Amino acid sequence: MDNTSINKISNEDYEKLISKTFKDTFVKEKTIVSGKVISIENDLVTIDVGSKSEGRIPLSEFHRPGQKPEISVGESFEVFIENVDNSNGETVLSREKAIKQKSWNSLQDSFENNKVVTGIPFNRVKGGMSVDLNGVIAFLPGSQIDTRQILKDTKELLNKPLDLMILKMDKFRGNIVVSRKAISEVELKEQREELLSTIKEGSVVDGKVKNLTDYGAFIDLGGMDGLVHITDISWTKINSPSEILNLGENIKVKVLKFDEELSRLSLGIKQLTENPWDNLDEDIIIDKNVSAKVNSLNDTGINLLINEKYDAVMTLNELSWLKKPPHPSKLVSVDEVLNVKILEIDNEKKKIICSLKQTKLNPWDKLKEDINVNDVLDTEIVNIVDFGIFVKVHDEIDGMVHVSDLSWDEKECQNILDNFKKGDKVKVKILEINVEKERISLGIKQLESDPMQDFLNQHPLKSKISGKIIEVNEKLVSIQVNDHIVGTIKKSNLSKDKSEQKTERFAIGEQVDSVIISVDQKSRTLNLSIKEIEIQDEKEALSKYGSSDSGASLGEILGSILKKKD
Repeated sequence: MDNTSINKISNEDYEKLISKTFKDTFVKEKTIVSGKVISIENDLVTIDVGSKSEGRIPLSEFHRPGQKPEISVGESFEVFIENVDNSNGETVLSREKAIKQKSWNSLQDSFENNKVVTGIPFNRVKGGMSVDLNGVIAFLPGSQIDTRQILKDTKELLNKPLDLMILKMDKFRGNIVVSRKAISEVELKEQREELLSTIKEGSVVDGKVKNLTDYGAFIDLGGMDGLVHITDISWTKINSPSEILNLGENIKVKVLKFDEELSRLSLGIKQLTENPWDNLDEDIIIDKNVSAKVNSLNDTGINLLINEKYDAVMTLNELSWLKKPPHPSKLVSVDEVLNVKILEIDNEKKKIICSLKQTKLNPWDKLKEDINVNDVLDTEIVNIVDFGIFVKVHDEIDGMVHVSDLSWDEKECQNILDNFKKGDKVKVKILEINVEKERISLGIKQLESDPMQDFLNQHPLKSKISGKIIEVNEKLVSIQVNDHIVGTIKKSNLSKDKSEQKTERFAIGEQVDSVIISVDQKSRTLNLSIKEIEIQDEKEALSKYGSSDSGASLGEILGSILKKKD
């Protein structure tokens, strides 16, 4: 181009050209402009906004939380100018601020005019959730998530669009609070009005399980709640509503009672099916054996379920022929299927009384075929009580060893009982079998001969014995006859002469002779007498030295005998 051509441009045209150039290139700070992507490198996006230098924006600003960035070279985006040609010669841009600035104006309009906005929860935070409102971060408090509080876990709301109402906006602090509940309440009010206009007792309606308690389940019918009491959930007994219902589950319920004034609904689930007690199954007959599943156990018996629709019970005494049955958990387990006999059908209480033991022969009826009195058994202790021990005898029959039958030494019996424990192996002897009373008496001491009887066999009544004094008191003198036998001499049996009937005449450790006059079976002691020796000596002297013709006095005879002895 030569100089003549340059000179042909008028001043007016030149002014326009300069103006157009600056118009295309001048960018104002703190404004939103359109920019074009010229490169994407190292998670940074370079944008040309028409200024003397490009700006770079982190790639993360080009996608919403929970989403992947979708951006390519040549695309145009609105960006916010933070700073033009800063000290590093760069233009500082922000995609996020451009979105927020644009979104804020739209949200302000929604807030002022009570319009519904759409947001995406992307993070759970303390007290609620963070929500993305088209680039602007808002807070959704936990109390504003749902009116009905059916959600078990807010995690299921993440990254899904939600309709929300803006409760509060503070542009200075950049705070926005939103609510899902506000919309729900409007919807619920409409649903409630519609429900109340159509509902009546006997109606079958759809609902959702809102809450489960020990006494029943609260059902959300859309606009209002109703309660299904635990007894109206199933025709059979249940321990907890959670056995049948799940939180958040959609179910059909029947309106049992509607208190319009209180807006209170009583609902039922079992009423949707036929009452099994109105028409009993053909196998529900007294004295018939049926299969029953164990539902639960307790200290007094078990609860059963027959044909999956009839409650049944079995007391502890009907579990076993044992006189002292163990805890039900030792005999059966939950969910176990048993063959039981129906004893009674209680239509009023809707319960069937059953027996397990009566499905088997009574072991007492054949007991004497297997065991007899004086038999010796090796067995084990199944129970220990204050007055003795119970041991297994035969099948489901236990026998008892009384504490007094543990040892011939009465002082040792309690000590032996205290040292026993369940499961100990013991040997016992059968003392008595009483089938009528279903009782077997056993003994352990009877496995050995009675030391008292052994002694009496060798020293019958009226025998003279010798022993050492072990105790002296005002009323009697105690004699140790041998290791096992003790005897007592009452004061009146110390001498024939009343003046000599004094216990102080005797000393502990002194050896004395006496005669057995009786046996005290309760205390297992011998009643002894020194007086009886004197009487026997007198009789002997009379028979030997005295006669009806002699004329000699008894005193003279005894005197001469005593002199001879001396």
